[in-house]
Amino acid sequence: MAYKSLEACVQDLEKNGHLIRIKEEVDPFLEMAAIHVRVYENQGPALFFENIKGSDFPAVSNLFGTIERSRYLFRDTLEHVKHLVELRSEPLKGVKSPFKSLRSLGVALGALPLKYRSKAPILFGKTQIDKLPQIVNWPDDGGAFVTMPQVYTEDVGRPGPMNANLGMYRIQLGGNDYIPNEEIGLHYQLHRGIGVHQTKANRLGKPLKVSVFVGGPPAHPLAAVMPLPEGLPELTFAGVLGNRRFRYFYDEDGFCISADADFVITGTVYPNDNKPEGPFGDHLGYYSLVHPFPVMKVHNVYHKKNPIWSFTVVGRPPQEDTSFGALIHEITGSAIPKEIDGLRAVHAVDAAGVHPLLFAIGSERYTPYLKEKRPQETLTIANQILGKNQLSLAKFLFISSYDDNPSLDIHDVPAFFQHILERIDPTRDLHFQTRTTIDTLDYTGDGLNSGSKVVIAGVGDKKRELTIELPGDFPTIRGFSDSRFVMPGVLAVETVPFTSYEDAETNISAYADILKDKMSILRGITLIVLCDNADFVAENVNNFVWVTFTRSNPSHDIYGVDSFTEHKHWGCHGPVIIDARRKPHHAPELIKDPVVESRIDKLGAAGGSLYGII
Repeated sequence: MAYKSLEACVQDLEKNGHLIRIKEEVDPFLEMAAIHVRVYENQGPALFFENIKGSDFPAVSNLFGTIERSRYLFRDTLEHVKHLVELRSEPLKGVKSPFKSLRSLGVALGALPLKYRSKAPILFGKTQIDKLPQIVNWPDDGGAFVTMPQVYTEDVGRPGPMNANLGMYRIQLGGNDYIPNEEIGLHYQLHRGIGVHQTKANRLGKPLKVSVFVGGPPAHPLAAVMPLPEGLPELTFAGVLGNRRFRYFYDEDGFCISADADFVITGTVYPNDNKPEGPFGDHLGYYSLVHPFPVMKVHNVYHKKNPIWSFTVVGRPPQEDTSFGALIHEITGSAIPKEIDGLRAVHAVDAAGVHPLLFAIGSERYTPYLKEKRPQETLTIANQILGKNQLSLAKFLFISSYDDNPSLDIHDVPAFFQHILERIDPTRDLHFQTRTTIDTLDYTGDGLNSGSKVVIAGVGDKKRELTIELPGDFPTIRGFSDSRFVMPGVLAVETVPFTSYEDAETNISAYADILKDKMSILRGITLIVLCDNADFVAENVNNFVWVTFTRSNPSHDIYGVDSFTEHKHWGCHGPVIIDARRKPHHAPELIKDPVVESRIDKLGAAGGSLYGII
């Protein structure tokens, strides 16, 4: 569907029953986010907020709240886009289906960015930062944030839209030390496209021009988050996906402006000009804390006639970005395995906040004549995965061999864990990378961007039957109380609060020594998760995945029963133990405000805009 604007998209969704209007006045401080989260949790419609306290502009959210609605938005172009991505990674497919390929390539060539020559709708008016909806998602957020921005920058050495970067990086509108209406904060890592542009500008001593687009056709924000193949610009991708060329022009100050956006904020980032940014409730389910990030000096805030502010809510998954991710996987899922020889599939587990946990399926073709099949090629593949774009942020990578079970579903979390845990040899199959980089938003390591990784390979025949029952003579150990099975072979054990790594080493080693004498009854248990609340961890798979992999740093928090170190290799003869308790240096988790939640309940009562939805 070639939506010309966000307004056209909203009208289409409403006409076809995919969007409702919130007519009551709502507070952008926590209320709008709480409404969004509640509706998303019920897999409800997109939301149009007509009456926002303190702002004259309406807002829309949850556009991508279900995978079905996301597909609906791009129903006319999705198959062409998938084919184009396949062609980028596997050109011979164009020979096999030339007519389909020519049609897809024709769509791509017809989607090159279009320079707008007449007065664009975005030039209808100007406003100030504090007139925009000041949406605060979580109680301890440092201020209002733009959560669905398209941040545009150009290479100072190669200007123009074909060498530009369009990315989705969070924008802090106020709070902290920002001068109201004159400064806003940008949060991004230097390895991202905008960071590369900033580094180059810094080296030349030049300010970096930044344009922040909000709204516009829904293809634009999706293009901003796509992990596109090299040589496929985001603006062209937006044109293909939206079946409408990305329209742009340059204002009198030389900033690139999206003609179809609802709002555009322009400004400059000067070399080494940083200010404290955050905290912000982020996608791992915790707050990212205050750190220095680039500050943007605001030039102008443009808006079109009848503009709509687009936003989402970031928090413990699943959230709206889960559906974003599912659509992205549909489009690009076939491309990544083609870039790594032997890789069959890879999956970033959303319930763990995406980056902490990866599943992968590889091949084992090296030496098939071994008496016992063991991880070899899969380890080579694992190293390539951990060196690939956003996949490099992973902390835990579980990898299996395709030949062991060709029907294994990489998206079935319990089944994949069971397959791995039935096969791993813990004396051999844990491979660590220590003192390396992890996600900036992950605070389990020993410093910002600093932590460790582990590859756990499960290859070959089943080595054990996993149990779901605790043996009657399982030892009762002081300080290690309630035990609950999460799934076959995985035991959650509640223990005393974490105080220090020295105490943890002492206590967990003593616990492992006691279990060492019970090895005969531990054969069906491969993983023990030490936690603060065993009932919560065992309640469902999502809780287990979230707690285990967002509260542990592999090098510091993995232990084992009857463990050893041999020639720099660590392993254990009994179950692997992961200490997934909260640590003092961890960021606080996101907790809903009960007062706000009670106000939202009223919108779900008879006569309220959300009646029958929440």
